Amino acid sequence: MLFSTLLPGRAVCAASLLASLALLPACQTRPADSEAAAAGAPATTAPAPTPLDTVRRKLLALRRDSLRADSIVRKSGQLPGAILPGHRIVAFYGNIRSKGMGILGREPKEQMFRKFEKVLAEWQAAEPGLPIQPALHNVTITAQGAAGKDGKYRLMNSKATIEEVISWAKEHNCILFMDVQVGLSNLRAELPKLEPYLKDPIVHLGIDPEFAMETKGVRPGKKIGTYDAKDVNYAVQYLARIVSENKLPPKVLTVHRFTQGMITNYKNIKLDPRVQIVMHMDGWGDPTLKKDSYKAYVEKQPVQFTGFKLFYEYDARPAPHHIMTPPEILAQLNPKPLYIQYQ
Repeated sequence: MLFSTLLPGRAVCAASLLASLALLPACQTRPADSEAAAAGAPATTAPAPTPLDTVRRKLLALRRDSLRADSIVRKSGQLPGAILPGHRIVAFYGNIRSKGMGILGREPKEQMFRKFEKVLAEWQAAEPGLPIQPALHNVTITAQGAAGKDGKYRLMNSKATIEEVISWAKEHNCILFMDVQVGLSNLRAELPKLEPYLKDPIVHLGIDPEFAMETKGVRPGKKIGTYDAKDVNYAVQYLARIVSENKLPPKVLTVHRFTQGMITNYKNIKLDPRVQIVMHMDGWGDPTLKKDSYKAYVEKQPVQFTGFKLFYEYDARPAPHHIMTPPEILAQLNPKPLYIQYQ
C-alpha cells in the first residue's frame, strides 16, 4: 500500500513489502483473536465432493436466475435494493481488535463513530444530490507473518469478533464489508467460512490481491500478490449464488488494486447484476501519485464501479502533502469514485 518512485522521472504505485512483517503490524498482536482456530474459526479441510447431478441442477438453477436478473436490469437499470450507483459508499477500514490496521479499531468506539459522522457529513455536503451509505470495512481473514498449523499464513477473526462488528454496523445504520487476505490459501477455501454471515443483507465482501500469495509461493510481505480475472469471477459467482438462494438485494464486491500485476486479465471479469464490482485504488502517498495510480489502474482498466482510499497516517507524510478532501476527489478523479474508504 506504499507509493515509491521506481523509475527515473515516473511515479509508480507499489506495495511496501518492507524487509519484515512490519507490513502487517496487527497480524501478530491480536490477542482477542489468537484463539480463533480453537474457538470458532472453521477448519480448512475441504468438504466431500457434491454428486455431479446435484451440481448440474444447481448450475442450471443459477443460470435461470441470472437470466431473469439480466432481464430485470434491462428494463429497470438495476436490481431492486442495489446500492450503486444511487449512493456513494463511505467506509472506515481496519479491524476492531487492532489499533494498527486502520481507523476502525484505532480509536475507542464512540470516538471513532463521532469522527465517522463528520466524514459522512463532509461527503454529503460535497455532492448533496447523491445519498451516502455508511459502511464499516473489517479485515476478517488477515494475512499473517507466521504460517499457522496448516502453513497458509492467514487467520480468521473469532466468531465473537465478527458478531461484534456486525452489531456495530447495525447500531449505526452501516453496511459491513468482510475483507479477505488469503495468504497462501485461496478464495475457494476461505469464502465458505464467511457464508453464514454473507447471508445477512447488510454484509458485503472485499478481496485483497496484495496478500494472495498462492501463485507466488512465498509468505505475505515478501512480494505483492495477485488475482486473475478467474479469481474475481469466482467471488462474483459465489456471492451471486448467495443472493439468489436467500432472495437478497445485490452484494457489493470491492477488489483492492494499486499495481498493474495485482489484477491480471481484467477484461475477462464477467459482470452479474446480482453483484456490484468496485475496483478500489488502494495506495497511499501524495495526491499526485494517488491520482496517477487511479488513472493508470482504475480509469484505464475499468470494470464496473470505482473506489478510492485515504490514509489518515500516511497520506499527509511528508508535509506539505495532505489527505485529499471530498471536493478535491470529486473534481480531480474521473470517473468520480462511488466507494470511498478511510484507513
